[in-house]
Amino acid sequence: MSAIDLDSFDSTPLEKDPYEFLIVPAFINPEAISEIDQAYPRIVKAGSFPLEYLKFGKAFEAFISELEGPEMRRAFEKKFGMALEGRPTMITARGHCQAKDGKIHNDSETKLITVLIYMNTEWEQDGGRLRVLHSDNSLDDYAAEVPPEAGTLLAFKRDEHSYHGHKTCIGERRVIQLNWVTDEAVVRREKRRHRFSAWIKSVFPAASL
Repeated sequence: MSAIDLDSFDSTPLEKDPYEFLIVPAFINPEAISEIDQAYPRIVKAGSFPLEYLKFGKAFEAFISELEGPEMRRAFEKKFGMALEGRPTMITARGHCQAKDGKIHNDSETKLITVLIYMNTEWEQDGGRLRVLHSDNSLDDYAAEVPPEAGTLLAFKRDEHSYHGHKTCIGERRVIQLNWVTDEAVVRREKRRHRFSAWIKSVFPAASL
């Protein structure tokens, strides 16, 4: 059985202000959340990690395969009105949030669509709730706020206005990030960057705090 509720995704309207985005609270079927949660990679440091550097269980692996499958790609193409066939994907996972995370930013131009899927079975902190921002001036000027609760999806089309960020939080914060990017060179460059970052953190452990 599919872990993804495509009907919920398809029926959720695309918001257009301040940029194209949608929030799907029940993107993952409730009965699949527990298995994916148990199979989630054990990440003890802050930062984003490509999946090839992580160990995870079969339920998580199956979920990732669904995410990268043609049915999901077609659903995103229809929702955002853009062709994604032939565009490579890049997936990373996070396990922890540190005080410096969440600052207002926009994704690079090489990212076409950003998808964030949260896997926190409980969330009580005020911080860590991603905000869809009207500008890069203030975290308080937002169109939507997303609690990072298990099964929730936020997806947006990157453009010159797609600023986002969240208030400070410290501790476990699980999130899977999927991007469709412009070309394979982007994937190779990002993997090199992550390898270098992992090496820095292994040599200087304080860099990961």
